[in-house]
This record gives sequence, structure tokens and C-alpha cells, in this order.
Amino acid sequence: MALTRFSVAPLQTLTRTLAAVAMGRQEPDLVITGVRLASTYTDRIHPDREVWIKGGRVSCVKPAGTARAHFAGASAAPSAGTRSRRSTTGPVIYDGRGGLLGPGLVDPHIHIESSMMTACAYAEGALLNGTTTIFCDSHEIGNVCDARGIEWMLADARRAPLSIYLTVPSTVPATSSVFETAGGDLTAKKIGRLFDKWPEAAFLGEKMDFVQVAMGDARSHAILGEAIKRGLPISGHIYGREFVAAGAASGITDTHESIDREIAGDFLENGLWIFLRGGPPTTPWHSLPQAIKAVTELGADPKRVCVCTDDRDADDLFLFGLDWVMREAVRAGIKPITALSMASLHPATRYHFDHEFGGVAPARRADLVLFNDALEPQCTWYGGELVVEDRKVTPLLEKSLARPYRYPQAAYRTVKLPPAKAMKLVPPLPKKPVVANVIRTELPGIILFHDRITLTPDRAQGWSGLLQQQGLCHVAVIERHGKNGRVAHGLLRNFGLKDGAVASTVGHDAHNLIVAGNNEADMQLAVSTLRRLRGGVCVVQGGKVRAQVALPIAGLISDKRARVVAQETTALKAAWLEMGCTLPYMGFNLIPLSVIPEIRITDKGLVTVPGMKILPLFEPVE
Repeated sequence: MALTRFSVAPLQTLTRTLAAVAMGRQEPDLVITGVRLASTYTDRIHPDREVWIKGGRVSCVKPAGTARAHFAGASAAPSAGTRSRRSTTGPVIYDGRGGLLGPGLVDPHIHIESSMMTACAYAEGALLNGTTTIFCDSHEIGNVCDARGIEWMLADARRAPLSIYLTVPSTVPATSSVFETAGGDLTAKKIGRLFDKWPEAAFLGEKMDFVQVAMGDARSHAILGEAIKRGLPISGHIYGREFVAAGAASGITDTHESIDREIAGDFLENGLWIFLRGGPPTTPWHSLPQAIKAVTELGADPKRVCVCTDDRDADDLFLFGLDWVMREAVRAGIKPITALSMASLHPATRYHFDHEFGGVAPARRADLVLFNDALEPQCTWYGGELVVEDRKVTPLLEKSLARPYRYPQAAYRTVKLPPAKAMKLVPPLPKKPVVANVIRTELPGIILFHDRITLTPDRAQGWSGLLQQQGLCHVAVIERHGKNGRVAHGLLRNFGLKDGAVASTVGHDAHNLIVAGNNEADMQLAVSTLRRLRGGVCVVQGGKVRAQVALPIAGLISDKRARVVAQETTALKAAWLEMGCTLPYMGFNLIPLSVIPEIRITDKGLVTVPGMKILPLFEPVE
């Protein structure tokens, strides 16, 4: 049987036992001793403590050495070279060797699909990073597979050795069918059913259509109403200070889109919790250094501030976990103990779970992390079970990871592309000068800019010469849900692709296939490769596939172990960089995301945001 959060008994069945252990009338199962205790409740660090654990929950915190003095059979020290002592009598004693013991980290906003792994596989990287609880928004699989995809993810989450709660996707599709074609359509009625059927589906995920919310769209507010009438928290996704008050007035109470100190301050003043997003500095997911200035420069209290990861690919999950984001907050000027609270107690409190986790105190789950002085996780306990020791997966966790949830065959049949002969990925060369509506990329890549440039075609040079002169490459989005097979054409500026093509079936949010390149042949090869893989990401050059990651589950997720996917992703990113692409591939996946300014491309064509107008690729020269 896999470890799950349900392996810890409900508190109501343990109160008498926990009280007896706290009073010394009954032995604990486990004692973690010789630690400095990080109290997220008072933002203090207490020396020489030990924690008594019974039934997977904390019973009490005592001075170090109390258990050895009190319980028979618990006086012997651990053997040389080991941390714990086991015997037939007395509790297990684990020597923390002066490390800092704190609560397991709580990530308030992530997308499991962005890791390209299943929930069961994701648990390995999370636990190695000291994260024991996550709140994930699975709108990716919802956009592809509708409500059944959400239920597959929930079943996967139940199997995973990690506490996983779902913020039910609120905006599937992200825009109306006028602007994109999605595989799913999560109506208010479907969302209500998910809330009522699955206890883990306890919150409403990021409301991405913030313009429609502000303008009073009936569908958007009906979905908000499903959460409001059940008393459930609502997560937001708001760009632009002019939309903050309207979002808050509509019931939204948190957001992870704090991109600078001013809008972060606005969110806090309007009663929203803010999740400061940290990510690898070369990606669009590292807004923490600017947004945290609402605290360090504007003087806002951090009591309603959390840190989150949002999106991590398989490689970055191991290198830049929530623990790394917490340390980034310290580097930005936050006290270490406060940063730990922002990564544990604050998100637990935001979601009304501070009675279960987020701190080391009686009755809480024994989800604990032993940190070194640099706040780097060394050991992780999940429900009182040691799953990571000295930065390595324990045999207990390894056993659980070896028995993952298996997705049904329907999840492997979601990439339904039109026949290759029906797809023209490069538009016809204009016969006379035109004004082209072009997408200009700029790092960090969240916002894409709308340029209008005049193209004067040369029939002798064709597209090749024109692309080189203007620093452009082709981009196309192909509807891949088997509904219409539409192909939309566009042009990218500053993307930097030197030669060949790159393609992905993870084109947010409808998750149609996006391909960019400078010639039709390599673009076609990239598309055919993803058709063969049943979804994924690939790099093609000179008629050869240089790197690929197969994502056969909904065209989004691998069915391999975390470290295997991480290795494949590392190779993909190396090839991607060698191709000259200025946006990382996860930024490339955002190019069709038609809820972020200024211009995007979906299978319906070029879309302006927030104006929400479809533009032609070419217009006459005036």
C-alpha cells in the first residue's frame, strides 16, 4: 500500500492517545531529539529540543533528552555512524545532531503537469526539497480531457506519497471558443460536482479570465459562485493594477501574479493573499525579487505573504524547489525564520489547514524537515515516516514510488492532429509589400509585445531571405483535440531560432500544438515526431531530431520516474539553447496563452490582450 496522507489517522481518533503521550503516561513511537526547533507560530528558534510523535502526529515538544530520561529502553545513544536507535522497548530515538527542525514546506500554487510528471513521480522531487503538501491547479489536463482528466489527476494524487489538494480549474477553456479551441469545457455545474465528489478538490483554482471577471461575464461569475456558496477559497490570476479591485470584489482572495512591488502592495491592500513566485532566474517564473519589495521597501507586513513555485519542469524541480524559493526570500532581505513561515504556516493558514500542518506543535501531522544552517533540507518525515535521509530517498519511499497510479488508455489518445498533407505550417509569401502583425518576445517572457513591421517580399529569396533580414521565424498553432484541425500562422521576432524547428503539445492553455521554425520541412518533422510520441516537446535541425521528451499522458505528462524525465529534460534544454532560442521552452509554451498581454497566437489566429480581438497576420500597406 502506498503512503498517503490518509495513513495518518484523523485527529478525533487520536486525542486521548496524544494527550497521554504528552503527559508521559504513554510512549511515543518516535522522538526526534537534539534539534533547534523553528517555531513558525512565534518566528523564534528554540535550542535543545525534541519532538515526540505518535500515530503520525506531533504529541508534544520537550527539552532534548527528556525521552531518554523518562522511558525505559530509550536511554541508549544511537550506534556510531547512525542517527536512530531501534529496540524492542521504548520509542525510536532519532538524533538531529543540532540541525534546525521545522514543518514540512507547503506550496500554495503549483501545476503538476508543468513538471511533465505524474503526481506520484512528482512526490520524489518535492520530498527531497522538504515539501510535504502542495495545492495544485490542474487546468492543463482539464483543458485537454475535461472533468475526467481532473478525476484522473485526483486519483493519481491519492496514490502519491504526498499531501496533494486540488484547486479545481476555474477557467477551462481560458477564453471563449471565439479565441481558441480546447479539449475541455469545465462549466459551473461540472465544477460543483467535482467539489461535492472529491474532498481533495477543496478550492477554486486561478481565475485566469480576469478581464471577463472585471467586466461581469455571466459564466465567469457563475463559476465563482460555486466556490462562494460552499465557503471555499478562490485563487486569482490578475495582470494590471486596474483589475485588482474588481477581482477582489468578485470574491478572489489570493494571487500568484505579483510581478512588482506596486501591484503586490495593491493586492495586499485589497485583502488578497499574495504568493511570491520564485523560479530559475532565466525563466518567466522569477518575480519574487521585485514583488517582495512590497515588504522590504514599502513596509507591508508579511503575515499574508507566501512563497510558491507555480511551474517547474522535471529538471528544475530537483534544483529549484520550494526550499530554494524560501532561500531566495532570505537573500531578498527576509529573516530566515519568517521565510520559513512564508513557505509553511502562511500557506497552510491561507487554505484553512493550519490545524493540520504548517508548524511543529501538538496535534499537527508529523510532516517535518531537518534543515542545515543554510536552510537546505537534509531529512524529511511525512506523517512521521522518514522518507528522505541525508538528501537520499529511503527504502520506504522508494517502495511507494515503485507503485504509481496508472492512467487509463483514454489518457494516451489525446493528440488528434489533422493529416500531414492537410497542414501547411508556413503561410504563402505575400505577393506585394504588407504590414505584418508580429509577436515580439522579450525576457523574462511572460508578456509578449505587438509589433507592426512592413515586409517587402523578394520572390527570388523567398521566406528565407525575408526572415533573416527582419530577425523573424515562423510560428504555427495546430488544433490537436480532433475538433477542426485548424492551423494558424504567425511570425516571431527576437526568438533567436537559428535553424530548424521546435515544437510542443503543451501550448498553454488550450494545449494545442505550437511549432516554430525557419523552414517547412523541419517544422513538419517536429510535428510528425510529436504525433508519433503521442505528445511531447522536441527540437529538430537539418531533418534530424536532436532532442525529445515524450509526454503521452494527455500530451502533457510522462509516465516515467522523476529522475528519468529530469535527464530527458536536461538534454532537451541543452539542445534548445544551442538552437539559439531566447525564450526557454516553458516560456515558448506560453506563446498561445491568450489571457496575458499584449498579443498571442492560438489556433484561431493572432489575439490581442486585453482587447481580445483577432488580427490578420498581414494587412495592406496604407
